[in-house]
Amino acid sequence: MNRRPPSAWTTLRRSRALLAVGAGAGPWKRGRVLAVAALLLGLLLPLHASIPNGVGNLGSLVETFLPWFGLLIPVLLAGALLRRSLLAGAALLLPAVVWLLLFGGLLADKSRQGGDLTVVSHNVGADNPDAAGTARALAAAGADVLALEELDPADRRTYERELATAYPHHTVLGTVGVWSRLPLSDTRPVDVAMDAGPLGDAKPAEVKLAYNRGLRTTVATDHGPLAVYVAHLGSVRVNPRAGLSTGQRDAGARLLGRAVAAERNERVVLLGDLNGTLDDRAYAGITSRMRSAQEVAGDGFGFSWPATFPVVRIDQILVRGVEPESSWLLPATGSDHLPVAARVSW
Repeated sequence: MNRRPPSAWTTLRRSRALLAVGAGAGPWKRGRVLAVAALLLGLLLPLHASIPNGVGNLGSLVETFLPWFGLLIPVLLAGALLRRSLLAGAALLLPAVVWLLLFGGLLADKSRQGGDLTVVSHNVGADNPDAAGTARALAAAGADVLALEELDPADRRTYERELATAYPHHTVLGTVGVWSRLPLSDTRPVDVAMDAGPLGDAKPAEVKLAYNRGLRTTVATDHGPLAVYVAHLGSVRVNPRAGLSTGQRDAGARLLGRAVAAERNERVVLLGDLNGTLDDRAYAGITSRMRSAQEVAGDGFGFSWPATFPVVRIDQILVRGVEPESSWLLPATGSDHLPVAARVSW
């Protein structure tokens, strides 16, 4: 007996039923791949320090952009909704909770009124096309202590001229400097590993000073001396073969951490372009002894680079022995970095 072939509609229904069975029909069985991805993300966020740096400095690369991994949560959520997967939705609770524990506090405005001293740090950029305009904008910000990094020797006199009225005291060592309304003393260079190795050791001090990128000075305040460190650590390079290159920066961070640890003054402020975020393990020697003004008293993440579309905060203000009351970003200048500011109290 001949049978009639199934209709197209019947064939479609059977195919969908077979697919549903193959994929696991229930909402607690669908989306297993999404659930695994969510769990891995939830583990990566708190355990980022365990990611090895042996291959292309992968650990530091992940830590540099760690907050942005939160963007994967809504992507995975969209996939879970599309798959109608309760399993994936439940698994997403882990990375969501972990991200909020790590970074949720940065979303609130923690700034307070008051403060005794305003500090500003700015990588002014060696290729800044408007050094004079940058200097005037910084002077108008009203900081008591102003730290500048990446000072081009050709522009140094421009900054000195434009800032002279607002700041009667200043010191420059190489490509970093401090301008202050208050007297400065005991200024000296700080080694941040820009000339490590036998070749660097063989260079005369005056030659090395020309491109020095770290200094320490004392600001005489009404509440006593304040040690101020300014640093511009080595740049991070991306090599297609070797991956992220952070050796020079990491060496500078270690030396800077030792200098801060040896500082006898109980009140310390560190300003500068550290060329990395404070989530990076390279700064453990610094962050174990100092607090970020942005994390304690800022509003949001305070991303400072690149100025046109900031995605990371590599310009830092860290303190010890003083209390951050507020932390904020200043408007863009001719530099590729945004200036960062903070107000501290005793």
